[in-house]
Amino acid sequence: MEFKAKDIAALLNGVVVGDPEVIVNNVSKIEEGKPHTLAFLANPKYEHYIYTTAASVVLVNQDFSPVKEVPCTMIRVASAYEAIAALLRMYDSMRKRPTGIEQPSYIASDVTMGETPYVGAFAYIGKGAQIGHDVKIYPQVYIGEGVVIGDRTTIYAGVKIYHGCVIGKDCTIHAGTVIGADGFGFAPSGDNYDKVPQIGNVVIEDNVEIGANACIDRATMGSTRIRKGVKLDNLVQIAHNVVVGENTVMAAQCGVAGTTKVGSHCMFGGQVGIAGHLKIEDRTMLAAQTGVTNDVPAGSIYMGAPAFDAAKYRKCYVLFRKLPDLYGQLRELEKEIQTLKLKQ
Repeated sequence: MEFKAKDIAALLNGVVVGDPEVIVNNVSKIEEGKPHTLAFLANPKYEHYIYTTAASVVLVNQDFSPVKEVPCTMIRVASAYEAIAALLRMYDSMRKRPTGIEQPSYIASDVTMGETPYVGAFAYIGKGAQIGHDVKIYPQVYIGEGVVIGDRTTIYAGVKIYHGCVIGKDCTIHAGTVIGADGFGFAPSGDNYDKVPQIGNVVIEDNVEIGANACIDRATMGSTRIRKGVKLDNLVQIAHNVVVGENTVMAAQCGVAGTTKVGSHCMFGGQVGIAGHLKIEDRTMLAAQTGVTNDVPAGSIYMGAPAFDAAKYRKCYVLFRKLPDLYGQLRELEKEIQTLKLKQ
């Protein structure tokens, strides 16, 4: 499909700077721009590319002020990042979605299936499952007994959803993720460990997206709960009885141990590790590779392992880098003191 710059600007309530008639038929990154493509500039780190890009149109923030001539047409918008995201959502919504039930697949006789489903080949849907309207279940998905899946949810290839788990509306679960595997519950018995049966489930609320190869364990009792709007990256581990609050986001390889409660609107960088039975309050930010061993108050920004206030961590890190030099100076001072003592 082809669009003129002026048409894109109208969609985004933007202002064209340059040729309003220039046509684009695809998108590209600004550093890899090609003729007849649309790119965007949101991060100042990439500003130098706008002066050399071959992209025909570039979305820029309203306050962008070029320092030299720009070869492409610009569209000024309130937020270039939000604008390109909106365009990509529009483009994605125009893709044709699969429908129908492919064979071979297995659907138990008492499954409740909504309108316009898609069930890919080799999928398995167990007894008593309830599948909402316009749900997409890709090949090799396993859905256990009594699972509930809300309307317009997409389950990509190879996902495993164990018995009794509940998935809300408008969710996306990417390939290879496991929902409802047993929590890591074992009781010491002499030199051995006896398994503690995990009889709870996982409840995932509406508008949640879970990346590929993540694992969300079922509760020992009650529910492991992922509240609405949560976004989990690939390879995230959520243990038994954890609660993740609304609109919290976690980057890849985060791990949250059992029974910890994470607040709403939190942001975790990659490889954050959180010990069990803790409370992470609302709007906490944890930098990548932070290790949390104590409760965290609301609005905190933590770094390090063990974690502490990010501003203090940065000051400590400056000193830490100087430790070899400081140690060398200390050794020299010790030698001088010894020399002075010998002269007395």
